Amino acid sequence: MTEKTNVLIVGGGPTGLTLAVDLARRGVDCRIVEQASEPSGGSKGKGLQPRTQEVFDDLGVIDRVRAATTLYPPLRVRIGRVPVYQGRMHKLTAPTDAVPYPMVMMHPQWRTEAVLRERLAELGGKVEQGVELTGFEQDAGGVTARLGTGETLRADYLVAADGGKSRVRKALGIGFTGQTRDEERMVLGDVRIEGLGRDHIHVWVRPDKGMVALYPMAGTDTFQMLAPLKPGVAPDLTLSGYQQIFAERSMLRGVRITELLWSSLYRVNIRLADSYRSGRVFLAGDAVHVHSPAGGQGLNTGVQDAYNLGWKLARVLAGAPEALLDTYEEERRPVAARVLGLSTDLHDKKSYKRDEETHQLLVSYRGGSLARRGGDRVPDGRVRLADGSEARMFDLLRGTHFTLLSPDPAPLVVNGPEVRAYEPAEPYGDERHTLVRPDGYVGISTSSADELADYLAMV
Repeated sequence: MTEKTNVLIVGGGPTGLTLAVDLARRGVDCRIVEQASEPSGGSKGKGLQPRTQEVFDDLGVIDRVRAATTLYPPLRVRIGRVPVYQGRMHKLTAPTDAVPYPMVMMHPQWRTEAVLRERLAELGGKVEQGVELTGFEQDAGGVTARLGTGETLRADYLVAADGGKSRVRKALGIGFTGQTRDEERMVLGDVRIEGLGRDHIHVWVRPDKGMVALYPMAGTDTFQMLAPLKPGVAPDLTLSGYQQIFAERSMLRGVRITELLWSSLYRVNIRLADSYRSGRVFLAGDAVHVHSPAGGQGLNTGVQDAYNLGWKLARVLAGAPEALLDTYEEERRPVAARVLGLSTDLHDKKSYKRDEETHQLLVSYRGGSLARRGGDRVPDGRVRLADGSEARMFDLLRGTHFTLLSPDPAPLVVNGPEVRAYEPAEPYGDERHTLVRPDGYVGISTSSADELADYLAMV
């Protein structure tokens, strides 16, 4: 017997989990399968950008995330015991009404995934660990997927969030244009260390041996260790190998790595998929874009891929025009292209500095088919309503609905999405009606009720 679901998600990392949470809260039947037998334990992507924190606010997990986060501590670069530089990667910025989460926060990826799995469970879902997608075919009506359990599953849509080596992308024959810099490799690992303080990011440079960096992981007693390898050097991914690299490059005595909890060999890949969609199959996260680690863009861009795709899948499954799904690639591929350029530039310059470009608050969909005199992120802030009450903008936006800010917020008679309407005490924007999409971007700003109705019929 063939089981059925609306959406099959392949990959249980941050991208797949974000999509599963978003679909589950919208009442969309979905399943998420992950080939690995248990959740990953590595820190991997460790920085949550301000925009991603806003996404997690909407998904109902920001308090859990921030309870275990810290700011990135100051960076201290030394040659042996001699300090040569000290400073912060990120300018210290206080929260404002418009930007409640202004700072990049350190949060190891394994914990980000754990928080999202917990939220998914609250919504009635779970990651099916140890379940491999062994094959699939699609037709005009859906996707037939075969799982390693022997089960055959029929889904309206399949979303591949299965990483840079995506088997789904390869099966579809979608190109992955870019470069792999085989000569630029580094070892990553989560380690425990005796004799080293946790109030700095520690970097040591030894001209004849190379660099090693240790990041104290937020809310843990571990460090993430990062050490580039010279071309041709065979990596030793054991505890003794990490101990040797640290001892040679730091030249410290009395400080020793005592435990290796997770290790990985990373090659610099800079690639962008030629397409984000083939029929009823979509790609998201590392399956469509892989970056250098500089700037902390990869995980965050994937989370926002999912946040963009989730409401569109839900709307089409509820009867919106199929063409709405074309806007996923239209909006997200240019963002990934810009982010790839940014992270590559930071990597090539070996720059530790970060600024608002990496925060992803400036991402805009202006000029796209879903942006009619709109496309920008709606900032947070206090909104005074015509009835004399006040509300926080993010509280008005939080949820699965569209939000209308209008001096005439009478219920709209449309055969379309849920719209929650509010009458501000003062005009919001330059036009009478401002409609905010479920992902917090202005969809349309207009003074024409007919134009507003036409837009809602499209989504």
